[in-house]
Amino acid sequence: MAPNNSEGGVPAALSFRDVLGIAVMRRVWYAQIVSLLGDFLALFAVISVATFKMHATPAQVTGVQIAYLLPFAFLGPLSGVFVDRWRLKPTLVASDLVRAGLVVFLFLSTSLWQVYAVLVALSAVSSVFLPAQSVTIRTYVPPHGLLSANALMQIAMMGVRIVGPLSAGVLVAMLGANVCYALDAASFVASACLIGTVAIVRPPMPGPSGPSSKGKVAALAHEMAEGTRFILRHAAVLFVVAAMAAGLFTIGCFGPLVAVFVRESLHQKAGVFGVVSAMVGVGLLAGTVAIRRIAKRASHDAMVFGGLAGIGGALLLLAGLPDIAATLTATFAMGFGFAAIMVPAQTLLQRETPQEIYGRISSTVMSVVMFAQLLGLVVSGIASQVLSVRGVFLMSAVLCALLAAGGRMLLTTGAPAAESQPAT
Repeated sequence: MAPNNSEGGVPAALSFRDVLGIAVMRRVWYAQIVSLLGDFLALFAVISVATFKMHATPAQVTGVQIAYLLPFAFLGPLSGVFVDRWRLKPTLVASDLVRAGLVVFLFLSTSLWQVYAVLVALSAVSSVFLPAQSVTIRTYVPPHGLLSANALMQIAMMGVRIVGPLSAGVLVAMLGANVCYALDAASFVASACLIGTVAIVRPPMPGPSGPSSKGKVAALAHEMAEGTRFILRHAAVLFVVAAMAAGLFTIGCFGPLVAVFVRESLHQKAGVFGVVSAMVGVGLLAGTVAIRRIAKRASHDAMVFGGLAGIGGALLLLAGLPDIAATLTATFAMGFGFAAIMVPAQTLLQRETPQEIYGRISSTVMSVVMFAQLLGLVVSGIASQVLSVRGVFLMSAVLCALLAAGGRMLLTTGAPAAESQPAT
């Protein structure tokens, strides 16, 4: 049992160890690590094959990432409707097994369009898996453990991003892309086995509301709109969703341009580019680990504001001082600030959203943030031609400042937050 030290009747926040003591959370976390590593290996292998065997252009290589993000951006609201209707464990296990089968088609792909099709199919299934995973965490982790649970999920993601490039590079160079595809398929099977070993039962939920008499399509549309309406009507929820979208938009702008910045503004080569890119991941990991301690002294809103300020300040530093030391500091701060947004924002969403519509909320938020990342990819290429790379960084810093100011006004004058519904 987790400790129940409290002050004023409020349970003490659970530690990482306490949260991992919950059997369902532990298996979901292990499954996350395994499947993320497999995904990273496969995506790296796909990009390697597209670049060196299919001789893809830069735009076509960017298309690999776009193909993977598009279904998340556009299918999210619909996926959430089904996640709120379906049983969680069969949904999670079936999604893993379907994705394992889809990976097999990467072995058979001989053109970029075939690769794009497989990636679209994979992410379409993932658009169901991810909100179902989030609902599972919301169901089994108590409210005072959600911050640690979300931090653990981010640590898994960042750890894989740091370890993955080296592992993928070695495997592709020594054994070829097919080995990475095989490991990805195996990772989905392993994830399904891990999740399949625990009982996952959602509490009884009220049936879907809406114009069911008008047919299934009208009922689906009504339920999809419920998620959007909830976000728009709750000031705190709307603010953190906008902050998450801004963070992903910034990452989308920064990612494609960082190599050009290192070459043209720092006058350095590939080695410095690798270190600069890694510092974002290091900052993310450090921020995610530190967030529990920060939460003892700051509210979730304050952490999100701090994250926006950190990212904005980092971008100003990049734009104004093209120096290696300043760049490393700025990229670390950018990653730390992103963690300060994502973990508290996810926790606030879980606490403020009624259980019966959390699948829709989670998937709608996923759709918004993925669309923001896609938009960042597109805008970075266009804006850099007009403003220069440093001009794009300055533009993104201004966006963070405007959002922070708008968020403060929204939280001061906007609608009250939804009543918290404790997880069971």
